Amino acid sequence: HDMVFTEESTVGAFLLRARREGLRDFGACMSPHTAWLILQGLETLPLRMERHVSNARKVVRFLAAHPMVAKVGYPELESHPDHALARKLLPRGCGSVFSFDLRGSRAQGVAFIEALQLFSHLANVGDCRSLVIHPASTTHFRMDDAALASAGIGPGTIRLSIGLEDADDLIVDLKAALKAAERAAA
Repeated sequence: HDMVFTEESTVGAFLLRARREGLRDFGACMSPHTAWLILQGLETLPLRMERHVSNARKVVRFLAAHPMVAKVGYPELESHPDHALARKLLPRGCGSVFSFDLRGSRAQGVAFIEALQLFSHLANVGDCRSLVIHPASTTHFRMDDAALASAGIGPGTIRLSIGLEDADDLIVDLKAALKAAERAAA
């Protein structure tokens, strides 16, 4: 479509867009089963988010201390440029999606991804299962190194979406993948 929502309605452009796209994507009336699934998801969302955030915090602490990791981009870390803002706006936690940079090459990033067993290699985020992606070799693979750098993506940038699995199991998987990335340097 070529509709510009802010031109169509200066007041409530977001609501207009949400209604129009919702009708397009879901239809005028969702099925009872779909409504029930959405309700179940909403009712359990706070519990799931507690687990997502708790798991992410454990994984972030592990990665931040690992010698193969150059940087972890998680707003709860004091080293993050938005740490103070995150503490103010997100008192219950900063979610479960973050990125980190491996020390090394694009090939090491690929080796890291290929060695993971528990994480699914997918571009979407926010699932109950843990997901991983290496942007330099997937979503942004057509960009040269200069374009990647201007987008804040290094050859070893890894994006994680931490799920509901046991955090210790995820850390064991990450340790093995970090060793594989280290071996790929040789």
